[in-house]
Amino acid sequence: MDNKVQLITYVDRLGGGGVSALRRLLSDRLAGVFGGVHLLPFFAPIDGADAGFDPVDHTQVDPRLGNWDDVRDLSQTLPVMADVIVNHVSSESPQFQDFLARGEESAYNGLFLTFNAVFPKGATEADLLAIYRPRPSHPMTTYVCADGTRRILWTTFTARQIDIDVEHPLGVAYLDSILAALSTSGVTMVRLDAVGYAIKRAGRSGFMMPETFAFIDSFTQRARAYGLEVLVEVHSHFQKQIEIARRVDRVYDFALPPLLLHAIFFRTAETLARWIEIRPQNAITVLDTHDGIGIIDIGAEGHGPNALPGLVPPRELDATVEKIHSNSRNQSREATGAAASNLDLYQVNCTYFDALGGNISDYLLTRAIQFFLPGVPQVYYVGLLGGRNDMSLLKRSLVGRDINRHYYNATEIDGALDTPLVQDLIALIKFRNAHPSFGGTFSYSLNGTQSLSLRWQRGAHTAVLDVDFATLQWDIHASKSDAGNLPEWISRAPTCVAQSASAAFNATTSLPCACGDNSGCESKRQER
Repeated sequence: MDNKVQLITYVDRLGGGGVSALRRLLSDRLAGVFGGVHLLPFFAPIDGADAGFDPVDHTQVDPRLGNWDDVRDLSQTLPVMADVIVNHVSSESPQFQDFLARGEESAYNGLFLTFNAVFPKGATEADLLAIYRPRPSHPMTTYVCADGTRRILWTTFTARQIDIDVEHPLGVAYLDSILAALSTSGVTMVRLDAVGYAIKRAGRSGFMMPETFAFIDSFTQRARAYGLEVLVEVHSHFQKQIEIARRVDRVYDFALPPLLLHAIFFRTAETLARWIEIRPQNAITVLDTHDGIGIIDIGAEGHGPNALPGLVPPRELDATVEKIHSNSRNQSREATGAAASNLDLYQVNCTYFDALGGNISDYLLTRAIQFFLPGVPQVYYVGLLGGRNDMSLLKRSLVGRDINRHYYNATEIDGALDTPLVQDLIALIKFRNAHPSFGGTFSYSLNGTQSLSLRWQRGAHTAVLDVDFATLQWDIHASKSDAGNLPEWISRAPTCVAQSASAAFNATTSLPCACGDNSGCESKRQER
């Protein structure tokens, strides 16, 4: 993976076209902006029970989006990452339908994880209560085969997503067929989706156990044999992220998004600095993704003497969540927890821009910190365009995560790309991609509890981000470079990114600025 900012996007939600249309956008208006693209599930179909994360055929591109040749063509423009949905397959898949029709005579008998495979001697109440459940549903579903036989299948996420027995030879062959299809189609990196739930054991949690880590080790080696790098996607206690990072090419820094919000809301850099000290260096940094803003990633885990403390105290974590709700005018509350058929009880569903109350300076500050931390930054397509909560889509779908999964048409994209906010963000992306210092050595310093400095140096080249969390003023200083000079607006040490950005804000939303002043955010900025 190139050390440049990557784009994360659904193929069909950024312009409404297929893979070829996305390639044209990345070669035209977004030419030279990104160093790679992560295509969220584009497999057949993209509109199942879980927005493509429940493939009927994981080895086929949804024909509405194109085919493998289109993916291969895109890979000639930018390196492509794709998902391997490790844990499950759609209940509509031909394999599972054959299993229902033929039962134990099916060629796919053994591919799907049954109750008996984990609990051959039955399960006690304690066994069932030990299963880790961040979701409101039970992790198993009873299905009736054509001959009337009733079988209990593991369905970790929904009843329409049937868990694979990843340790069975049929499960191994199934996953290898996906790796082969991706590798031969130009994909160079895979993200392991839902891998934390892949291994189940009787009487155990079934989430991020030692056996899970062993499976990740094995799968990573198999993926590398196909020439694929591996990114692991797991929302869990931050210590588990650190452990995972030692075993794979890349791991998400899911602690960063809520920690940055905490730092801004509480006007402190202390907790953020502690995380910078211990966080994995081989991270993919994100602020927003197709899922919500993780809470579990910085919270405590467990109870009693064996409990693991969180990065922030429980009261401050609760206050951070409440501030997100307040900043979004309670829109996030309508999409979070048990609301809107939400499945992720440990995430807050909200665009990152709305989580910050639509404050442009704070939003660009969080992006600057993201880009300055070690790792490869990824920017979600909604975040790239300064997107707001899509309440219309939420009301139509009643799916909490859809609040941050807007369908952009070409006109909306053109309009957003012309706003000063997005132009400033793109300028910052280009600076991060091109300045030589980001290929050098990173260091940071904390002065007191509120002044944080992030520094990169490579030879004579330096880039420094200074942040005063007491006032939320920030500035970037960098050496001159033919490849990556500072955008002019950065040198103004913006309070609210000056008039150009506030004009962009007024042009793109009817919400008031977080500081209560839409006239430029200069006079009242410190009162927020």
